Amino acid sequence: MSTPGDIVIDIADGIATLCLANPARRNAISTAMWNKIAAFAGDVATRKDIRVVVIRGEGDLMFSAGADISDFATARSGEGNARAYDDLVENTCLAIEAIPQPTIGLIYGGCMGAGSSVAASCDMRVAADDAFFAVPAAKLGLGYDPRGIARFIRVFGTGATRQVLFTADRLPAMRAHALGAVHVIAPKADIESLAGELARKIAGNAPLTIKAAKAAIRALSTSNAELLAEAEQFYAAADASADYAEGRKAFAEKRPPRFTGS
Repeated sequence: MSTPGDIVIDIADGIATLCLANPARRNAISTAMWNKIAAFAGDVATRKDIRVVVIRGEGDLMFSAGADISDFATARSGEGNARAYDDLVENTCLAIEAIPQPTIGLIYGGCMGAGSSVAASCDMRVAADDAFFAVPAAKLGLGYDPRGIARFIRVFGTGATRQVLFTADRLPAMRAHALGAVHVIAPKADIESLAGELARKIAGNAPLTIKAAKAAIRALSTSNAELLAEAEQFYAAADASADYAEGRKAFAEKRPPRFTGS
């Protein structure tokens, strides 16, 4: 049973599921929730028992309505507070991006505002065919953090970002799928099982290989020399790993490999 305005974490069979549990506010993310998500992201990076992370909203009606506007009167009032709040959101999204394990956003219903930033911070997105993304800042008179806009551009493209931000209209998941921003799309009744299938497939592969691949993709997509050097280290570690020896042996013996992440 979840506590309203909280996050709920479940870990089973190498898959960690982080649930945004604030259904009374359509899974809006409060200041406390931002801090807890960032703490979870930092913790999961050190966990060998976690091979995939799934982020979702509670229920099947809404991924997230975005940042909890009820916090804005205090946490985001005034120029200094607004910047500090936006830093909290951005740093949380960066923490999600920095998780070395693959992350999957499971999208039901609306994925709005800062909720879209959370989904865009994931490596992959799986969405119900009636889901949508939206950034309604223009309807609130709210300045939208350029760092969040940059993330949206990286995932959805410049054209879709212009349309979403200028019009405050919804971007249907079907169109996002056509743009490559959503990796799996299906009717609502099927999407959870498909997300589970994807997570299990990833969890069954060599974790060090995937860690190296994710690090390289992240470094190359941001042109970050420091991240690229780290990716080179992960690549070398995978080649020197016991898992690589196990993979070769399993292939020769025509059996499934048993990867341990070492």
